[in-house]
Order: sequence, then C-alpha cells, then structure tokens
Amino acid sequence: MTLTSILSAADIANALKDCQAPDSFSPKKFFQLCGLHKKTPKEVTEVFYILDNDQSGFIEEEELKFFLQRFSPSARVLTAAETKAFLKAADDDDDGKIGAEEFQVMVLS
Repeated sequence: MTLTSILSAADIANALKDCQAPDSFSPKKFFQLCGLHKKTPKEVTEVFYILDNDQSGFIEEEELKFFLQRFSPSARVLTAAETKAFLKAADDDDDGKIGAEEFQVMVLS
C-alpha cells in the first residue's frame, strides 16, 4: 500500500507546495489540501500505518520530523517547533506519541 493508492499525487504535491517554507506547516491545512480529511476512517488508518515508519503502532516525535518526506522524499523535514506543535495537537493522552485513533480524530475533525 502506498500513499498514492489512497491520495492523488497532484493533491499531495499541492499540499507539500503549500508548506515549503520552514514553520509554515499546519497539519489541519495539510490534511485538507491533500484530501485526507475526505477519506473514510479505514483509509485514514491505512495512511497512519504507512506513516508509522518503524511499525510500532505509533508515530513518535522522531518520525514526525520526517512526516512530509513520507509523502515525497524530496520534501523538507519539519522544524522542531512544527514537530512539537503537531505532536501536541494530536497526542490526546499525552504519552508523547500519536496512536492510530488519535491520528484519525485529528484528520477527520
């Protein structure tokens, strides 16, 4: 399973273009631009497991830094401030990582 089997390559490119500048990344806006917010809960969960690089069942802070690069290898890494803001916005149980349910709530809300 790849991201482009769920999201269109054009939508992903558009979302990445919107946050090229450092400190311009907004998870909510990114999910809207790439079309993920319109997908089913099952599809959002499939995307989560694609983004969970180490297959731990969670997206940890270290993985979040490279979030954009999971969509395109040439994309930039998130800044420390963006990474921390993303984690804070999605980590509902304050365990320092994002689970599949937390990711789904953030994307679909």
